Amino acid sequence: MTANPTSSLSAQNALRRFTLLLPGEDALDSKEEQAMGDRPVQGLPHERFLLGKLVPLAPVLLLGQTSQVVSPSEVIACLQPVHLHATRDHLILMGQNQIDLTQTESTELLKAALPFIEEDFQSSILLHGQYYWFVPAGPFTSLESYSIDQAHGRNIDWWMPRDTNQEGMAKRWRKLQNEIQMLWHIHPVNEEREQRGMPSINSLWISGIGKLSDVQAPQIILQSNHLYGSHPLLAGLAKFLNISHSTILNSPTAGSFAWLDNPESVWPTLSTALSNKELDEVLLIDFPKGKARERVFTAKDLDRKSWAFWKKAEPLTWKEIISS
Repeated sequence: MTANPTSSLSAQNALRRFTLLLPGEDALDSKEEQAMGDRPVQGLPHERFLLGKLVPLAPVLLLGQTSQVVSPSEVIACLQPVHLHATRDHLILMGQNQIDLTQTESTELLKAALPFIEEDFQSSILLHGQYYWFVPAGPFTSLESYSIDQAHGRNIDWWMPRDTNQEGMAKRWRKLQNEIQMLWHIHPVNEEREQRGMPSINSLWISGIGKLSDVQAPQIILQSNHLYGSHPLLAGLAKFLNISHSTILNSPTAGSFAWLDNPESVWPTLSTALSNKELDEVLLIDFPKGKARERVFTAKDLDRKSWAFWKKAEPLTWKEIISS
């Protein structure tokens, strides 16, 4: 196994390599926290890796969920209906996978909030789906915001949008957010959800503000001939870079890049491909303590090392691989 490969591009292209990305969580040490000052770093580690330091999530997510043309220069925001859970002294943002929002509920909530959204954003909604709504950012272009994936399960005070070069926009957003919260508080969708014992949809979250021209994809993506994964972020990135994309990985092919929901399920297939010399290498990218780490696995790296050379070598488990 080789850590942080530094081989030349021509050498990498000559190898039959498959790349597997494992998403990461924020894990900041004290030095980074001090450098951050009064605000968090935008984007989860894998989002920054895929999109660059500006992390323009909204336009890439939009591109991954629509056939319409998205202008590279248009600044777009992502809006999401959410549940804020009240604790004794603060509010916690719940993840989208915890609220069980239906397409019908999403549509009805948007219908009620639409006049307020269009008035403040000074534009029409570009696309609305079950979990994501997209709108030109307009006056909110300068806001610094944080995705639900980054902020869920945490005190929202630290993750609320911040002003950057234009003062007062964060306050303007909070005013709109409060208006929609009051509107949805008495909405029939929430009355129905309450009867079913479901968490209410009691707020609207903004994130991902940016434009496609802000994307700074890594070389490993630019050199890939196919992207695999179901996340709309990967679908949008593939479309923007004109790289073929599939949601499901049937067989690993050289030159491909994958970000999968259950990466452990594909490891036996990758191991077999290495053993059968169908692949030369598997590049595993993960983010221990929030830092990008690249490790190359070849066929000789698949088994545990043992001093008992006369015994049959046992293959490394997935848990051993990701914890090493």
